[in-house]
Amino acid sequence: MSKIEGSLKFARFVCLLGAFLDGLTLLPMLFPSVGGMMFGIRGFAPGADYRYAMNVGASLMLGWTLLLIWAAQRPLIRAGVLPLTVVVVLGLLSAGIGAVTSGLIPLKNMVPTFVLQAAVITLFSIGYAKLHRINRQ
Repeated sequence: MSKIEGSLKFARFVCLLGAFLDGLTLLPMLFPSVGGMMFGIRGFAPGADYRYAMNVGASLMLGWTLLLIWAAQRPLIRAGVLPLTVVVVLGLLSAGIGAVTSGLIPLKNMVPTFVLQAAVITLFSIGYAKLHRINRQ
């Protein structure tokens, strides 16, 4: 396998991994009880306002899932999706930090999410760097 083929394969993998993780993220968004259990929020009983906000977020998450699947089909041409995904994940990371610092979610419940987000940021950054090198040739 050539270096270019390896880079394309890696970028496809990263995009599909991101799509898979986004798909999993839809579960706590669409089913608040799942989110409450995942993040250790006792007595979690969200109202209509929360459900509306999560439904809006879920539609955006589904859209990003499909965008990553689309990017995986032609990663070299759609390489710009990778750094945009890093920006999105940084926003999610910031929201998680806010949830912990406000006392909504215990840190021990967010650590797995933070680790996963750090891994995604790293993988997408590496994937983009590999594609950027190919595009510069």
